Amino acid sequence: MLGIDTTFLVQVELREAPNHSQARAWLDRALDGAGPFLALAPQVLTEFVHVVTDAKRFMTPLSMDDALDRARLWWEAREVRPVLPSVESTHLCLKWLRAHRLGRKRLLDTQLAATYAAAGVTSLLTSNSADFAVFEAFSFTDLEGPT
Repeated sequence: MLGIDTTFLVQVELREAPNHSQARAWLDRALDGAGPFLALAPQVLTEFVHVVTDAKRFMTPLSMDDALDRARLWWEAREVRPVLPSVESTHLCLKWLRAHRLGRKRLLDTQLAATYAAAGVTSLLTSNSADFAVFEAFSFTDLEGPT
C-alpha cells in the first residue's frame, strides 16, 4: 500500500502544478492495472485544500467548494484506504521529532510519516522524498511507473 503525500494530490488535480502530466499518467497506469491500494491520511486532505485554493501559488486556484469536492472524492474512492492518526502514531511522531531534532517546520510531515508508519504503510508517493527519508521507514515511488 502506498501512502499519498499532498504533493501528489496537488499534481494530479491542478494542470498548472509542476509534474501534473507525470502524476496523471502514473495514476492512470495504476488504476488501469488494478493498481495499488492508496493510503490517505486526513491531514493530507486539509493541506491539499489549503494549497490548491492559494492564489499566491497558482494562477487558477480551485474554489473552496471545488477543492472540498475533490478532497471528498479522494477520501471516498474505492482505491483509497483512509488511515487515521492513532495513539501509537502520536507517540511515534513525538519520538521522531526528538530523535531527529526536528523543528516546528517539520511537525506536519513528521505527523504524517508517523501516521502512515503506524498503519503499516512502507512506501510513499511524494515529490518530497527528502522530507521523509530521515525517518528511514519508507521506500519512495517514482512517478515514472507504479511499483
